[in-house]
Amino acid sequence: MKNDLLTIGGLTVHGYGLMIGIGFVAAYLLTEYRAKKRGMDSDIILSLAFYTIVSGIVSAKLLYYATVFDEILEDPGMLLNLGDGFVVYGGIIGGVLGGWLFCRIKKLPFFAYFDLVVPAVALAQGFGRIGCFLAGCCYGLQMETPFSIVFTNSDFAPNGVPLLPVQLMASGLDFIHCLLLLAASKRLRADGQTAALYLICYSIGRFALEFLRGDLIRGSVGRLSTSQFISLFILAGGIALFAAAPRIQKKKGNSG
Repeated sequence: MKNDLLTIGGLTVHGYGLMIGIGFVAAYLLTEYRAKKRGMDSDIILSLAFYTIVSGIVSAKLLYYATVFDEILEDPGMLLNLGDGFVVYGGIIGGVLGGWLFCRIKKLPFFAYFDLVVPAVALAQGFGRIGCFLAGCCYGLQMETPFSIVFTNSDFAPNGVPLLPVQLMASGLDFIHCLLLLAASKRLRADGQTAALYLICYSIGRFALEFLRGDLIRGSVGRLSTSQFISLFILAGGIALFAAAPRIQKKKGNSG
């Protein structure tokens, strides 16, 4: 694929940036729409998005630095490259922390807004992975299959060899994930359970897809990639939250 989609004068439209932008807009519109349907304050969604996006980007960058710490020691100039190198799990963790901080400041029910946001997060991730495909980053294993793709002009993926389109596989799962969360949110009554389902499903899918990734610059913990290692904790946290959410809500109801 070719990341530079078109150039108008001195402006070049990059596929990765375009997909990230579309993902952000789609996520915002979906969240605002669902907030209005649920009778929640839709006017604060833009501020909430700002907190979560900024904290998510910063955290995603910091986790990337952690995965390439040895390389940074050899070349500290890598710290100045702010355009490339982000880890999705860092973005998720940072986004959650930013959202929690925002809700604390505004005295809003955190888990209710966490539930509100997660389907949109999955939607944005789906567009983001299409951006990865266009750029050639986060590529799959070298393998000859009917579905393999060959990059010819990528700055990240090896060119001229068949690779599994893991980016598109992840994107498809993200879109399905979004639909699953939207459907589940209509049935799950306890605040926090939709968010917990997001954590559970994403961690399982990410753990599995990591086996099909061909890019090696992702860090590792033993035999697991950094993302697989984190997935284990995210999965455990998601299961714990799903089980505890009804009791937490019941306790709040009794105390109110």
